Amino acid sequence: MKKSVLGIGNALVDILTKVDNDNILNELDLPKGSMQLVDAATSAKIGKAVGQFENSMSPGGSAANTIHGLAKCGITTGFIFSTGNDEIGRFFEDAMKEVGVKPIVFHSDTPSGTARAIISPDGERTFATHLGAAVELSAELLKKELFEGWDYCYIEGYLITNQQLVRRTIELAKQAGCKVAIDLASYNVVEANRDFLLEILPQIDIVFANEEEAKSLTDSTPEESLEFIAKNCEIAVVKIGKRGSLIKRGNEKVQIGCNKVNVIDTTGAGDMYAAGFLAGLINGLNLEKCGELGNCLAENIIQVIGAKMGEGRWNQIKRQFPMI
Repeated sequence: MKKSVLGIGNALVDILTKVDNDNILNELDLPKGSMQLVDAATSAKIGKAVGQFENSMSPGGSAANTIHGLAKCGITTGFIFSTGNDEIGRFFEDAMKEVGVKPIVFHSDTPSGTARAIISPDGERTFATHLGAAVELSAELLKKELFEGWDYCYIEGYLITNQQLVRRTIELAKQAGCKVAIDLASYNVVEANRDFLLEILPQIDIVFANEEEAKSLTDSTPEESLEFIAKNCEIAVVKIGKRGSLIKRGNEKVQIGCNKVNVIDTTGAGDMYAAGFLAGLINGLNLEKCGELGNCLAENIIQVIGAKMGEGRWNQIKRQFPMI
């Protein structure tokens, strides 16, 4: 029987804006490539500042993107999240249901969360996130029965700012027999929560990190970071941009290369890599093939605006990897 994945993370609706230069990031005091948490007023200010550019809206949130991608790969999935009783919340929930994700949703009177993604000309994305109702997902809401019957629990790295919630998630997931995976999400979040991450690392089975996040965690090169993380968990993955990714499990180590593609928007690249890698793992592929599938999804998502692909791309991917 094919294994299942339960995700937990912030339910956000992405508002995507492609700008023609990076000056606006400096004007708004947004470090390029970072994820900044902002209040409602700042989010509105950013919206006004980028109003001259065309924008689009799609369901987002890091773990939600991965779970959505896993569902498109044919994996049984669920997602724990919190939204407001509003149109944005309903938009998010309906989008997850549409691809077969089982929603485990807690509703709030607080407006639903949004993530403003400013896309630079080189495809790099900078997020200004107003969590809204998403932040009301708390440790107290979680019960063991929510995790029972699932094989993997995928934790959004941005949740590590709520240490109590992450500790509770790991505890209940382990009690229910789940393997736990986490993506480290953003270098600035890792920097701010480094001690906590080092504390919980031995309780995690699968860790995904990009080069900057790995350096923030270990203050080392990608290769050294891979070794450090792999000593503490079952599988370590360090993504190294255009050079591909490094993967290690026990004494087995592989490097996956990249193909040259036309980069439009890097939004969701790491999320989709995790989706492809986990889908490969669940389908019994070896580490190299898992990395190739992850890389394939990542390379496809960066060729479109936003973190969702059309059916044409999915059909092409499935022809290349018929097991999904």
